[in-house]
Amino acid sequence: DTDKEIGRLINKLDAFCDTISPGSAYPYNVAGAFGYGHDDLETYISKPFINAAKNATTPTRKVRVSNEEDFFKDIERSYPKLPSESVSFGNEWDILSASMNETTARVRRATEKLRSAEALAAMASLKDRNFLNGLTAARNLAWESFGVYWEHNWTADGPVSRKTRAEWQIKVQRQLTDYVDTLYNRSAYTLGAQIKRTTLPGFYVFNPLSWSRNDVADVLYNGAYPVKVIDRLTKREVASQLIVKDGKRLLRIRAENIPPVGYKVFEIANGIPAALPTAATVKGEYISNALYRLRLSASGAITEWYDSLANSRQLVKETAGKYLNDLGTTNINDGDALVVENAGPVSVTIKAVSRNPILHTVRVTVFANSPRIEIEDSIQANFGDVKTWAFSFDLDNQTTRHEELGAILTAKKETRGGHYAAQNARYDWQTFNHFADMSEPAYGVTVSNMDCSFFKLGKSTVDSLWEQSAQLNALAGGNVDKKVEDNGVLGILKQNGQEDFMYKFAITTHQSVFDPVRAMKFSLEHQNPLITGIITGTKNAAVNNVFSLLNISDPNVLLWSVKPSEDGINNGLVARCWNMGQFPCQPLLTLSKPIVRAWKTTHIETNETSLKTAKGSLQLNFRPNQINTYRFISSF
Repeated sequence: DTDKEIGRLINKLDAFCDTISPGSAYPYNVAGAFGYGHDDLETYISKPFINAAKNATTPTRKVRVSNEEDFFKDIERSYPKLPSESVSFGNEWDILSASMNETTARVRRATEKLRSAEALAAMASLKDRNFLNGLTAARNLAWESFGVYWEHNWTADGPVSRKTRAEWQIKVQRQLTDYVDTLYNRSAYTLGAQIKRTTLPGFYVFNPLSWSRNDVADVLYNGAYPVKVIDRLTKREVASQLIVKDGKRLLRIRAENIPPVGYKVFEIANGIPAALPTAATVKGEYISNALYRLRLSASGAITEWYDSLANSRQLVKETAGKYLNDLGTTNINDGDALVVENAGPVSVTIKAVSRNPILHTVRVTVFANSPRIEIEDSIQANFGDVKTWAFSFDLDNQTTRHEELGAILTAKKETRGGHYAAQNARYDWQTFNHFADMSEPAYGVTVSNMDCSFFKLGKSTVDSLWEQSAQLNALAGGNVDKKVEDNGVLGILKQNGQEDFMYKFAITTHQSVFDPVRAMKFSLEHQNPLITGIITGTKNAAVNNVFSLLNISDPNVLLWSVKPSEDGINNGLVARCWNMGQFPCQPLLTLSKPIVRAWKTTHIETNETSLKTAKGSLQLNFRPNQINTYRFISSF
């Protein structure tokens, strides 16, 4: 009986509001209950609710049918100085998205690729204000897809069949991916057409991030070989090699001094490239460069990793039978013979293929002039159990930190100096966004992650956080939860039949205290590689050999995104920035041409405050760890 059930609920709320009796735990005279009738507001005009509110209201008690907003207004008015806390309560239903891990990973990849696509679009829009015409509908559909992909019904235990649910999730993922790919490709092509070509075939290398970079860049190349690559600005040859990746023939170069949110131009000339040492040496299972030496077993697990900058310190320690990048093999020597791929002066890759515990391939790449080790894992078979990639480190008294949504968390309970609530929290799976870091007081290891949404710290359980563990277990996929009522499995079964999975990681060390800015820059560089595009511009195109759109004066403030306004480039560019420092700051944001108007906006681009510019620059204002969004119009 609905009327009786609502009446009982009102009595419970009334008991909550008793702040006088001994044992009363709820300190407020306002209480609300939401969720009856699911997440809609039909209850607002429902007769049983209206009748219950009328009948239960007395001279000393007011009962309202809530619109979900009035409760918070009442609390705000009655208790203007509420206590606050900033803690994590862990993850719960959202973990179920790992039951379709590859589909979820594709959403994550598209999200990351959007950063580059929007930065390219911002650049291209400055000279061609119409090239994005026709994309509005696809863009709006992509934003809707963002909003609904992680909705609550991942339990897949309702009236909608698992097959229908899985097909819908894939549809939503494709709507997002298709838009991002289209925006990326159209913007990259348009930018190439805006740079003037010369007699030699040329390409640009674009950096979507807000600091100057030295890194690897790959450009599609189907011409004759050998060739050499020339920096058009310095007129000097750069290190290069020919590689084959994912069936594509690419020129890989070492690109240096690529400016923030900007590009540099390179040319391809006939001739034999300069003789340079190979980026790494391979002897059996060992691969070494100037910074590291590691051992890749036939199973794909890394059993040894030595840091040359720390007296050849060994960083791998077998923990619970698992090593580094370990999928759960029962025999580390079980696999095909290792294969060296794409060895050259820029990078060297070594590949392992194993069927233990399931068919999977591991590629480890080291570079000539980079502290980054890239690990590309893939699984080529379906699975129905819970699988993880273990990263077992040899560290002492380390602290684990990781990126949550818009925050860097310390994986300890709040009572021990961390960010996890001491009660009413779930501790078994931590959020795995761009990175996780394990650091001793003056040394540590950072893991960049693209495709896994969660990791388990050691043998953490729902109610036990293994904060002392030096083992990180990245969730490769699986059904981690069961229904309390009948022990039934929640989520999509057996990964919806998926048989190909990709997982990209990168690892590095630091010989100093943990620095969130450094960790984030490392992971962003791994996950946002330098972009290349063919130069096709004619006589009216720009002749710039190097160009930078944007600069932020404080290195602790990272550009999170820059894009044309949702309402079109005539309404300016929009930049979102994150102060990753622990202190307030007021950096200057400068464009290549003067800023003439600017606003601080909400994150959905609604203007809040008009800002003054000084000498064409914009002074930003951040609290510690704050993310702000700004709109600005320049004289382009």
